[in-house]
Amino acid sequence: VLEQFLQEGRISALMWEVCQQQAQAGSPELQEALLNKIVCLPDHVSNKLQGKNPAVFFPQNYFPLLGGAVIQVLQKISDSLRGGLDCSISFVSHVLGKVCVHGRQKEILSVLVPRLTDLTKSDCIWQRICWRLVECVPDRWMEAVVLGFVQRAPGADVLSRLLGNLVVKNKKAQFVVTQKVLLLQYCHTTAVLQNLLGYLSLDSLRRALLIKVLQELLETWGSSSAVKHSPPEQQQYISKAILICLSHLKEPEIESCRQELLTSMMEGVKCHLDSNLPQIRRLGMIVAESISSKINTDGPVLKFQVKVIMKFVWCAGLRGNKSFKSDDPGHAAPPLVLESNKKSHTTALVMSDEESDAELDSDDDLIPYDMSEDKELKIKAPVYIRDCIEVLTGSEDVDKWEATVKTLESLVRNNPAATREVSVELAKILLHLEEKTCIEGFVELRQRAQVAVLTTDPIPVAKYLTSQFYSLNYSLRQRMDILDVLVLAAQELSYPKSHRKTKHSGAQNPCIQLLPGSDSSKDWRRIVDERIKSKTRRFATGQSQAELASSPNEFSSVVGHFFFPLIQQFDRPLTTFDLLGEDHFVLGRLVHTLAILMYLAVNTVAVTAMGKALLEFVWALRFHTDSYVRQGLLSCISSMLLSVPTERLLQDMTEELLETQSWLGDVVEKDPDGDCRRLALQNLLLMENLKKKL
Repeated sequence: VLEQFLQEGRISALMWEVCQQQAQAGSPELQEALLNKIVCLPDHVSNKLQGKNPAVFFPQNYFPLLGGAVIQVLQKISDSLRGGLDCSISFVSHVLGKVCVHGRQKEILSVLVPRLTDLTKSDCIWQRICWRLVECVPDRWMEAVVLGFVQRAPGADVLSRLLGNLVVKNKKAQFVVTQKVLLLQYCHTTAVLQNLLGYLSLDSLRRALLIKVLQELLETWGSSSAVKHSPPEQQQYISKAILICLSHLKEPEIESCRQELLTSMMEGVKCHLDSNLPQIRRLGMIVAESISSKINTDGPVLKFQVKVIMKFVWCAGLRGNKSFKSDDPGHAAPPLVLESNKKSHTTALVMSDEESDAELDSDDDLIPYDMSEDKELKIKAPVYIRDCIEVLTGSEDVDKWEATVKTLESLVRNNPAATREVSVELAKILLHLEEKTCIEGFVELRQRAQVAVLTTDPIPVAKYLTSQFYSLNYSLRQRMDILDVLVLAAQELSYPKSHRKTKHSGAQNPCIQLLPGSDSSKDWRRIVDERIKSKTRRFATGQSQAELASSPNEFSSVVGHFFFPLIQQFDRPLTTFDLLGEDHFVLGRLVHTLAILMYLAVNTVAVTAMGKALLEFVWALRFHTDSYVRQGLLSCISSMLLSVPTERLLQDMTEELLETQSWLGDVVEKDPDGDCRRLALQNLLLMENLKKKL
């Protein structure tokens, strides 16, 4: 009977009868009972029939049918109003609100929104009916209804026709639109943001809310606490909302809040550039460029070294919706794409077009020299380590200096005895060495030479570098260079010598080919054998490759000199260096370095003592506000669990591991950074594996 009732469309007649009774002050109890039965009918039927439901009572079929019934009732209400008769729409609003709050927005609004979009195009009575439909939704259901319309409206203009000035009349709807969707949630798509903010910009009464939203977004974007404690996805979401708001501002509105925009831009870009995460820094630069171009239309604007591809992605994401584009100059989209020259090496303020054109035109008439016949002069590089030191410290011959830098690594590796005599002095020179000329790959050449010196004479050089890490008068770049060299040298020392030689020869000679004129007759048998082998079918083979010769782990005897000096003085601030303060980026690099050293120390004698010290270090910094540092701390836990023998962990660090396990559980549940949560979960799984070994 119920199935026939639905298929004959009697549910629309039932709702229309209730709407007429409401106009005549019908029974509220009866209306509430009917509301529950209509909205929850699929649940009631499935409870009675125990899963043997007819297809019409499936939610994916029932609620679109209910949406069609709502359209029929609204059509009767429209006809009644045109005939001068009174009727009430509140029961239909209650049905819509309760269906949406039960999570069925998609099913019912997929029918309602397209039909209402067509009906409200040119009919003011239908527009008023649609406005009353959403205005009469109770506050407890308003959020679900408004969010459903925003997500499914094909554009901001359609959303404006469907909702009218709802956000001005209803405080709950205003809170949802201006606060909850923009500041408390970040799961919505760019199209939803475009619909929402475009809706606020299309009416003079709502534009005041648009400016208010932009101010609150900028306040959140410029908050150092929000940058530190909110996930990158939310910060990207807020940045998108700011750019869309900027695209809708008109010139008089920009003029009225120009100083406020400038202040917010300066505060926000500072917070973002202080972040350790590259994506957060890029977000700050992109938003600051857009704000600067909006408030400084005639003067110089900010230009950062942001890659073209990053800006193109933003542009494509924000301009994908037609409602974002506008012919109105006041609604022009923010300049997210670089100029036609596509150059990204502009880090300072860019001057006006006239000045830049004058500078470019000044060199247009110069004729290049013909250098086709020139021959490169070959400079003989030094062949002794002490000669290299003399050239690097006092020589004014630039060509000789370049040749020395290029050959220093191979010279150090080929002369280990001579290097050990001056290893510390050479390490000091390389640490302070600055680029005199534009030599290609200077930073890599210097780093490889430092690694070669450290692997040749590990203990004294490691003592020197680790002591200099906490010394005065070093730049942050030099301190991070020390960490990089320690990691690369530890990695090299932990490899077997045979693998190390192969690695270096491959690095120095990446591609070796026989010349066409070379005498290859001696290799004819090898070539023939390889061809026979490739075409021979074998059903069983023995050992195909000889095992590599085993060799002692050279890192085992020196690991303490790399690790313990770095972990001892992290909490002692210096005049120019404060790891626990503003230099948290270097702290993050230090933590990651310790994690790598711990991982490379597997099967060494000192690994248990290192694990204990590292666990104490992590425990002291576990509540650090910077996500990059927390990621490093969790990597330290992983390295410790993988490197320290299981029996030593369970016997010597039982209490510490239990406390760490509790902390990791909190990180999984509460940490705002997704990478931190993932690393913490991996550590918990490693600990579960330890329990299985008991």
